[in-house]
Amino acid sequence: MEQYRSLVKKILTDKYSGYKPNRTGVDSISRFSAPEREFDLSEGFPLLTTKRVFFKGVVHELLWFLKGDTNIKYLVDNGVNFWNDNAFFHYLKKHNLPMPRIYSDEWTNQEKDFSARIKEDVNFAMQNGDLGPVYGKQWRRWKTSDGKEIDQIADLFDLLTNDPNSRRAILSAWNIEDVKNMALPPCHTLFQLNVQDKFLDGKLYQRSADIFLGVPFNMASYSLLVYIFAQQLGLTPRLFVHSFGDAHIYCGANERGIFYQQNLNDLKERIGRARTPLEYNEIIQFIERTAPLERPGEGGQDHVTACLEQLTREPRAPPRVIIANNPFDKLKFENFDLTGYDPHPLIKRRMAI
Repeated sequence: MEQYRSLVKKILTDKYSGYKPNRTGVDSISRFSAPEREFDLSEGFPLLTTKRVFFKGVVHELLWFLKGDTNIKYLVDNGVNFWNDNAFFHYLKKHNLPMPRIYSDEWTNQEKDFSARIKEDVNFAMQNGDLGPVYGKQWRRWKTSDGKEIDQIADLFDLLTNDPNSRRAILSAWNIEDVKNMALPPCHTLFQLNVQDKFLDGKLYQRSADIFLGVPFNMASYSLLVYIFAQQLGLTPRLFVHSFGDAHIYCGANERGIFYQQNLNDLKERIGRARTPLEYNEIIQFIERTAPLERPGEGGQDHVTACLEQLTREPRAPPRVIIANNPFDKLKFENFDLTGYDPHPLIKRRMAI
């Protein structure tokens, strides 16, 4: 979809974008408060078509949040593994175990063993698969100072059922007291719903936005949440708005990252002038000829070339989603039907931990 492609180009060319190291050790090209994107849900479901997005993972992760779950066992049991590295990292820190270099062969082998034990050993999973008080906990069991718990999802349904004109229909994952205990503080932090006539809109504020890997999932996940609320409330999903704090494209570690730091102004000009797939391909080829190779064990951490590859691809028609008319807390993966999804091929890169 063009909204995503224009966001990629904005971050890679804007005068306010810059090179920025960060806690992961993988450098980035970052733009603070990149212009928000709007998606008209009547035109189709905003699942990226310039690369294949793992829709099964989108659905299962959202159901995991809605269940109030914070243990990766549900995800692992259903073949969704993108939280495994965070859980493994959290496990090593919790038990003060030696930390292999992330994505080294040692890391990969140990993480596979850890994830296999999560799947096969219920007791091990109960003790070691939990990520702390992350999204599901905050959505369904936000703990108050007097020891009570708030179910934000149930409260939102009640609020919009009884006072659809309310401007207070807000879902927050950023519990400042709990952040220090989370394996990963919430990247998508604040979500607001809005009823107008018979339509439902949703807006997400994302404090930290991994443009290549995370944002395509977040776009789909929170659009799906609008669909779910709309169905439960008898409304029509209309608009999803996505706004950003730090919007970034990872550009690699060590010499690979430094290459972007030293050549960013030149690359901004090249990308800014490019209009055709051929011109974007020439920039990819220039980077691959000129930039130092990623070190062993660090391959796939440069997302710039992956984003540029998507600029060579024309967006295709968006798919449609149909959800079975079940109560939100009874929804299962089988209740979500994705039709008409015809994306370009998958582009693989690694997540910065």
